[in-house]
Amino acid sequence: MTLAQPFPLSDVTLLDGVQSRAQDQMLHLARVYPVDRALAVFRANAGLDTKGAVPPGNWEDFGHPDEQPWSGADYPGAGVAPTASLLRGHYAGHFLSMLALAYASTGEEVFRQKSDEMVAGLAEVQAALAETKRFTHPGFLAAYGEWQFDRLEGMAPYGEIWAPWYTCHKIMAGLLDAYEHTGSQQALDVVTAMGHWTAARMQRVEREQLQRMWSLYIAGEYGGMNESMVALYRITGEKSFLEAASAFEMDSLLDAGAAGQDILDGMHANQHLPMLVGHLGQYEATGESRYLEAVLNLWDQVVPGRTFAHGGTGEGELWGPAEAVSRFIGRRNAETCATYNLLKIGRGLFAHTLDVRYADYAERAWLNHIVGSRADVSSDVDPEVVYMYPVDPGAVREYGNVGTCCGGTGLESHVKHQESVFFQAPGELFVLQYIPSQVKWADGTVTLETRYPREGQVALKLDVAGTYAVHVRIPSWARGSELVTVNDHEIELEQQHPGFVTIRREFAAGDCIIIEMPLKLRLVPTTDDPTLASLELGPTVLMARDDATTTRTVAPAAFRLLDGTLSGFQPDGDLVNALGHTFEPAWSGGDHRYHLYVRIEDERIAFLGEGGDSGVPDRKDQDGWSFLTGLWSNGGYSRTQDFLAAVHHNAVQAAKAGLLSRSETISVLNSAAASTLDNPAVARRGTTDWELPAGHTWTERPEASGPGFQMFRSAESVEDVVVWELPADVGSEHAAPVIRVDVAGERASSGWYTSAPSVSVAVVSPGPGIASVEIATQDEWTPVSGSLALETDGRYRVRARATDATGRTVHAVREIDVDTTAPVPTVRVRSLGSSSVEVTLDAKDDVSGLDRIQWRTEETFLGVYQEPFTRALREEPQILEYTATDRAGNRTPMQTVKLPALG
Repeated sequence: MTLAQPFPLSDVTLLDGVQSRAQDQMLHLARVYPVDRALAVFRANAGLDTKGAVPPGNWEDFGHPDEQPWSGADYPGAGVAPTASLLRGHYAGHFLSMLALAYASTGEEVFRQKSDEMVAGLAEVQAALAETKRFTHPGFLAAYGEWQFDRLEGMAPYGEIWAPWYTCHKIMAGLLDAYEHTGSQQALDVVTAMGHWTAARMQRVEREQLQRMWSLYIAGEYGGMNESMVALYRITGEKSFLEAASAFEMDSLLDAGAAGQDILDGMHANQHLPMLVGHLGQYEATGESRYLEAVLNLWDQVVPGRTFAHGGTGEGELWGPAEAVSRFIGRRNAETCATYNLLKIGRGLFAHTLDVRYADYAERAWLNHIVGSRADVSSDVDPEVVYMYPVDPGAVREYGNVGTCCGGTGLESHVKHQESVFFQAPGELFVLQYIPSQVKWADGTVTLETRYPREGQVALKLDVAGTYAVHVRIPSWARGSELVTVNDHEIELEQQHPGFVTIRREFAAGDCIIIEMPLKLRLVPTTDDPTLASLELGPTVLMARDDATTTRTVAPAAFRLLDGTLSGFQPDGDLVNALGHTFEPAWSGGDHRYHLYVRIEDERIAFLGEGGDSGVPDRKDQDGWSFLTGLWSNGGYSRTQDFLAAVHHNAVQAAKAGLLSRSETISVLNSAAASTLDNPAVARRGTTDWELPAGHTWTERPEASGPGFQMFRSAESVEDVVVWELPADVGSEHAAPVIRVDVAGERASSGWYTSAPSVSVAVVSPGPGIASVEIATQDEWTPVSGSLALETDGRYRVRARATDATGRTVHAVREIDVDTTAPVPTVRVRSLGSSSVEVTLDAKDDVSGLDRIQWRTEETFLGVYQEPFTRALREEPQILEYTATDRAGNRTPMQTVKLPALG
């Protein structure tokens, strides 16, 4: 059913590059992290010796000291049963997957040995649980009792239980990876027994009840259980496993997806994305087209309309409205697990369709989000990955996340960076990603050598002989500017598949294909706001380094080239200095505060070159449209005449809207004509009222002319002249007013006003005279004279408008962020027996958001809080102090809590 297949990991070797940095760091963790720590929660639950090992921690921790491995029958009930860490076991599944994937990626025996040790430990636990005869089937395997599954069938909410089927999937996925990549028969035996237990449970639950279960927020999250059950079916041929896979379907989502209906708004992104991976497997196993149609349609509802520049999706783990990227930027955007699963879906969809869109997304998300999610440090105990990769102004990557869901997927992601570089079909090789690597193919090898994304040249060195077709993906930003040679000669290229160039020939060992792609700097607007954009250099999303937590602005007009890309930037190693800011790659693994998006805000209409600055304000209408936003909304132009035609069209539109006077319109037109943004071979100027001077030989150039202008060339002066056509009724005699919004008040270094500011409207230029000035901080316009205090905290988009004596109206907008109140901290102290307590510090700030919580005792310094922590009790009570700071810079006074004495 598939049109192409990815290569096994063991056939592809990752070479030195941007990705290998992250992989080497994660492989170190895989080598040194003890298997006993990953098995500890399982052994404790089964009453086995934990060998003194402590679990990884965080979500992957021992349960409550008084918790028992209850069955559904002996569970004491909510509010009575002492429980904790109810997702335990999931991280161990990821850990096992990491070991198996690491072995496939490197062939290092240590990873196979550790994988076997992990599998043997899980097999021992499964046998010990079966011996208790406490559970419904001897195949049951978990790090807690079977009661969570029973309570889910009783519709227990998140809080009483925590996604038991999700955890089951991670354990099964780890065992399946161990079987596939290391050949472990014991892993297959253990996971097959789990499959029998799963099938038996699913048989007893009615379809209607299942749908209610799967609709429960988080409690009903089942991960990719359908994926695992289909995989077991493919391996064993047992039909009961395929039937059980169909039980893990959310009918409302599957039916809506197949029908092309968008119901994603408000849904939990990563609760549902793994389902789609499973649906692809179900399609392959059954041939039922609705599975594939649903996945194709749901993908289109997420990418690009619900994805951010680095490929992530969601806010607070939830999807927002379609095509609302700029309006859905919050403080907890882009859960890394969701991107991990989008990449798995895209990989499967490419195999079925050969559509380049899925490979384009993979480059964006894998390079920028996934590689950038791994801190550039080494650790013996921690994956050092992010949970969220936020996109709000002044965000910072919070690394660590041992024991969490994203910590678990991070274990896997960073040992398989060569996973989707190459695909194959009979006699055909597809090169999807430019990651330095070598693949075994056609009884030989193909080596991909490159410094990409730092440079745009890629060399494919083929040690194969025979007639083959090599399909090389050209990234969307490079299409039309690429140069492909074979053995230093340009050859005729096919385009059998859109987005790819095809080299079809008789290859000999030693042949070399070279692809040259100039890395261009460009601003890429969000789908719903042309003035909010990411800055991208080739495939790299760049992030402005800035400690402020309010949106930074750039003025790119005078740096734009004909195709919309930017000139005048300076590389500094991996950093880029451009538009008044220093940018770092999203894949850096750094720890600076950053801005993934910047606001495009040009005060004047300007073009590249000495004669390109018109000096004319770029006024906006009530919808935020201006001459420059209209001109560059399509990204750029391939021909000069198309650019000049667009200049004429937008200048006339702006003049008719009252944003430009006639004289200003002429200045704009002539500045565009004089611009060097297209690197003209001869000088060029513009005019609207011109006769051909005598003594010159003028040649009309219709091939360079367009709507609204004609082009002439002088043989004597070697000069082009653009003669603009400007109707007599375009533009008024007087220039329109120019206004701006001024702010008075104390602004913190964060960019927030931490005391109430006031705003006023300044008339920079009155034009023919001002008739009225109004301001709006919400929806209603009110006349303004003097200043207006902003006494309520929040993010303001203050709008001002002025109407002149002729009736023309101009607008101005300013974003103002106000947070004058410190966070409200809370503390919870929970007993862990007679000798220790668990302390949970939290704080709420609904305006700028919480930046950090810090705490200390007499013998500790003021540390930054990350997660709940444990404190040993002493003979005397202890005083713990804590404080919270928001992202605006407001800090609470020091608070105290008294911890009890020992016993």
